[in-house]
Amino acid sequence: MRKILLHTCCAPCTTYVNKWLVENKFEVKFFFYNPNIQPKEEYKRRLITMEHYARTLGDEIICESRDILTTPGDCENCYRTRLKKTANFAKQSDFNCFTTTLLISPYQKHDLLKRVGEEIASEIGIEFYYQDFRVGYRESRQMAREMKLYMQKYCGCGIELELRGKKTYAKIN
Repeated sequence: MRKILLHTCCAPCTTYVNKWLVENKFEVKFFFYNPNIQPKEEYKRRLITMEHYARTLGDEIICESRDILTTPGDCENCYRTRLKKTANFAKQSDFNCFTTTLLISPYQKHDLLKRVGEEIASEIGIEFYYQDFRVGYRESRQMAREMKLYMQKYCGCGIELELRGKKTYAKIN
């Protein structure tokens, strides 16, 4: 059984990815590192939901502090910051590989995410396990609803939050 460190962006995205990895004989550990999430209240809500989800599985999460904030709207820097921290932790803690729940979202820049993960893996010397989890996106949302998990409506960065706010405002007016 291979040990994999799973970077988790949120509990809803983790549901399907974790299920898939376990079914495919991985020993999964959750790693929550998301300095992109703004505002602080949103960060806390996602963290609490992730901790709750892990407890339902009899597990816990490894949580790194929000030591920096990524530049809103710079997806590559955001991916690189989070995956580099994940890869370093995985290598230091004797995991076989690492991956991310970001690979489930049809709203993420999938090719960029894959490229960044592979570059970091090569740089640090640990495998980036790539799997296109987008096929399970709807199932992950359904699983999250059934578990009554908080489901956010944006990636976490301030730019996305601002854009969503403008769209909502435009619909109202």
